[in-house]
Amino acid sequence: MNNTSIEYDNVVKKARKLFLEKMKDYGTSWRILRLSSLTDQIYIKANRIRSIQESGVNLVDEGIVGEFVGILNYGIMALIQSEIGTETSDEIPSEKATELYDKHIKATKQLMEKKNHDYSESWRNMRVSSITDIILMKIFRLKQIEDNHGKTFVSEGVEANYSDIINYSIFALIKLGQGEQ
Repeated sequence: MNNTSIEYDNVVKKARKLFLEKMKDYGTSWRILRLSSLTDQIYIKANRIRSIQESGVNLVDEGIVGEFVGILNYGIMALIQSEIGTETSDEIPSEKATELYDKHIKATKQLMEKKNHDYSESWRNMRVSSITDIILMKIFRLKQIEDNHGKTFVSEGVEANYSDIINYSIFALIKLGQGEQ
């Protein structure tokens, strides 16, 4: 678990740095996005990854590593929006956004550690393409929950699905060599 924790933190450090740099350029303009829009942004990135994996062709400069980082950061934005609401598009101060990013990534890592223990790091034996498919499945689950106005009968809610998507993105990034210092 120690190695996974270090690799996880290294991936998050890189993704967080990009999040903060983009916030300098754009502020928290993502606050305008409803959860369904964030889900769709994650879908676009995951679908592009799958398309590249299947075709082997990548015509845009950004490869799948950048897309997995995007999924991670959009997932955090979704958790933040889920917590503070999307009723208003008001920007939040960058310090507050950073604090919320750190809060949600900490909770998501804690979830990973519990599941990683119970599942004996089985993700390490998975293909990145399978991780992509699981992310897509989670997105379709989110869309169904959103279509049902957030109601579930026996299933986890939106926050659990976003957290799983974030963790699977981090696993993919580790498998793609991004967990190294």
